[in-house]
Amino acid sequence: MFIPRNIESSILNLISKFPIISLTGPRQSGKTTLLKNMFPNYQYVSLDYIDNREFAINDPRGFLEKYDKYVIIDEAQRVPQIFNYLQGKVDNDQIMGQYILSGSQNFLLLQSITQSLAGRVAILRLLPFDFSELNAQQLLENNYLTHCFKGFYPSIYDRKIDSPFFYDSYIESYVERDIRTIINVKDLSLFRLFLKLCAGRAGQLLNLNAVANECGISSNTARSWLSILETSYIVFVLPPYFQNINKRLIKAPKLYFWDTGLLSFLLDIKHSDQLESHYLRGNIFENLVIAEMFKTNYHRLQQRNFYFYRDSNQNEIDLMIQNAAKFDLVEIKSSKTINTEFFKGIQYFEKHMPNLIQNKYLIFGGDDSYKRQEVNVLGWKSSSKILE
Repeated sequence: MFIPRNIESSILNLISKFPIISLTGPRQSGKTTLLKNMFPNYQYVSLDYIDNREFAINDPRGFLEKYDKYVIIDEAQRVPQIFNYLQGKVDNDQIMGQYILSGSQNFLLLQSITQSLAGRVAILRLLPFDFSELNAQQLLENNYLTHCFKGFYPSIYDRKIDSPFFYDSYIESYVERDIRTIINVKDLSLFRLFLKLCAGRAGQLLNLNAVANECGISSNTARSWLSILETSYIVFVLPPYFQNINKRLIKAPKLYFWDTGLLSFLLDIKHSDQLESHYLRGNIFENLVIAEMFKTNYHRLQQRNFYFYRDSNQNEIDLMIQNAAKFDLVEIKSSKTINTEFFKGIQYFEKHMPNLIQNKYLIFGGDDSYKRQEVNVLGWKSSSKILE
């Protein structure tokens, strides 16, 4: 079952404006399926296969003669030297939409693009399903805890794979394949521990030195491993907002996972019922909503800037969405019952920085949407409507 993706309109818009489209994202996010469905008349070649890879490595000109136009090249980062030849070919041919490059190792793919194809390629990201994509197919459940546990990877919905089995296999293949390709991790069990420690800090300020100490690795190693997790679309960070822009670059960000199913698996959650009383339920729900905002932002090519706010007195706004010089303020609460305490952060911000506020929102674990104390209260399913 193919589920349409919101990014399709952006791809169709850009393919007539650039000779090369690059679609990156985590493994199993549906890149190949999407491209084959959108462009059935394009040739398809995967550099994951050793014969294709050796052809591209040993005879790049011959490879591009065979695959000369309207081609999807999957796992393109496996042969980085082909990018130099692609540059000359697209410059010579001047055909828009001539090649579509797909890859799951964002670091290697973007490194090759920036070195050889700058200005010739439009870069897009396909992430696991967002709420609206599932909702359009009537696959969005009524209880957010189900999705926190189940996650949003297409295989779980297309092939009805049990989440724990999927994520167990996903981590094995991810660690064995991608991590060893990018960096030399000698002790895989130590890396898995690092991954679990990051999961335990989802939705919290990231103290990388503390993670390194607990894991028994150096701070530099922890920094390197976190960077790989980011470029492989396992985790992302949310920067803090300060009116002094330099402070945004030096204060601790908050850590989140792109997929709450993977996060729940790393936290050893065996069933969605466990989440009801789990000590990190609030953090996991916050992760669910903020990941939804980021996914929607990428899938719809909105290019919004996101921050959080926290001062020395622990006054906090979970999410700030920049609109020119002003911000939409978003508080996120997992409870299905609204409490007046939930509005304290917004009220504090409004009292001290009213000129920065455009809209005020509270996203909670219930279904209803209404207005209270001049704040737009949204059920979790409606959270991405903020970006519409």
